[in-house]
Amino acid sequence: MIVSVKAVSRKLRAVAGVVRLWFTPERIRDDGATPDYRFSLANERTFLAWLRTALALVGGGFAVAQFLPDLHHWLRVTVAMVLLVGGALCALRAVNHWARCERAMRRGEDLPVSRFPTLLALGLGAVALAMVVAVGAGWARR
Repeated sequence: MIVSVKAVSRKLRAVAGVVRLWFTPERIRDDGATPDYRFSLANERTFLAWLRTALALVGGGFAVAQFLPDLHHWLRVTVAMVLLVGGALCALRAVNHWARCERAMRRGEDLPVSRFPTLLALGLGAVALAMVVAVGAGWARR
């Protein structure tokens, strides 16, 4: 598959435009019509729920790293890193999803879909499964 420089440049400009919205949300007002405020507030509540999830993942990562010293080092570090990276990705995804939804509502478009909730759920399921295996196999040092 050959990708043209023009296509890559266009994609980078689109990404830069979305990231710019993260830091200048007032620019969203220039796009389309103002939606019913209840929808904007619901979008904000969803954003805050994603941030709470991100904070919980980061807290869980630190808890695993600090409070499970009897777990084999490689498993403890792996689980902690997966949770910490998941928290960072969740926070970034929250702001991106908020901006995309707000823009779509103002334009009267369908709300954007995302695979991120599925990936997050599968990742957390994998971490939980790894911990079940670790506990069941007795990989915690005594």
